[in-house]
Amino acid sequence: MNNIKSIFVATGSYIPESIIPNSNFLEQNFFEKSGERVEKDNATVIEKFKDISGIAERRYAAVDQVASDMGYIAATKAFSSSGINPETMDYIIVAHNFGDVAFGSNRSDTVPTLASRIKQRLGIKNPDCVAYDLPFGCPGWVQGIIQADYFIRSGDAKRVLVIGTETLSRVFDKYDRDSMLYSDGAGATILYASTDGEAGILAHKTQTYAIDHCSLLAMQQSYNDEHVRDDIFLKMNGRKLYEFALTTVPMVVKAALDKAGVHLSEIKKVLIHQANDKMDAAIVDRLFKLYDMEYTDPAIMPMTISWLGNSSVATVPTLLDLMLKGKIKDQGINPGDKVVIASVGAGMNINAVIYQF
Repeated sequence: MNNIKSIFVATGSYIPESIIPNSNFLEQNFFEKSGERVEKDNATVIEKFKDISGIAERRYAAVDQVASDMGYIAATKAFSSSGINPETMDYIIVAHNFGDVAFGSNRSDTVPTLASRIKQRLGIKNPDCVAYDLPFGCPGWVQGIIQADYFIRSGDAKRVLVIGTETLSRVFDKYDRDSMLYSDGAGATILYASTDGEAGILAHKTQTYAIDHCSLLAMQQSYNDEHVRDDIFLKMNGRKLYEFALTTVPMVVKAALDKAGVHLSEIKKVLIHQANDKMDAAIVDRLFKLYDMEYTDPAIMPMTISWLGNSSVATVPTLLDLMLKGKIKDQGINPGDKVVIASVGAGMNINAVIYQF
């Protein structure tokens, strides 16, 4: 068995400049799934939403930007901060769910792949740099990291760029209260093959629960019957998804920890998909209970959802980049720290990575 490990050598992120506070939704007409108007006034709806989700504001891409634009910017930041030559990449993996969606549209544009578009914009001529897309729900970037690890440990690759980029603001139903969850952004990470020291990916675990849970997130028609019926939008069964995540995510994280031979007490941070403040806290609490431990220190789970919202595949790589660059107050990662990186999303897919810095 070889001793090659995959290590993070560079990160980058793109946070759109357009800040959308909760107050932007005060005049919106919200509808129930039944097609009837929501009876509660919007101020009450928004207050309850913030209490549950933790979101006070989110970011939307500029009108002239699409997902591949943001992914490209995040990648250039990773390259420029590290001095790494893009031509040396063996793979470019781009996680997303909806491709490039132009402002004012909800049509997905995925030909050519976003990975190929980003490779072209980076000016990479090397044909041995393989570029492909990975649609895997919100856990897409984490799964890209897992695939990169397989390539690296097999000896097939030495350097892999993994990007998560998404414009969820262009695929939600504005008449649905869940529209307040979604945001845009991009994060990028470069992994290298290393045989020195103990740093790197220690283990990972992925599961897909499709039989009973495949459609917890799906593309469906607007809740407003007067809306164009040909259009479909991102819809979520929030209650069922919450219950599903609480039941399954802690077990997947534990499976990855067991595979790595690491006890939860050794973990310094849990970097989890920024889906919902209360849900994420409940997941970590359940994880601690599996080890007969108490989740008493919220600092173990850094959060950006309050000001960045849920940008799907971009939440975790953006969080990682901000932490490594000291841009989150009272949050940092030190050499030797072991962390959990985990996500859950459409499919229903769950994954977890155990990493040592």
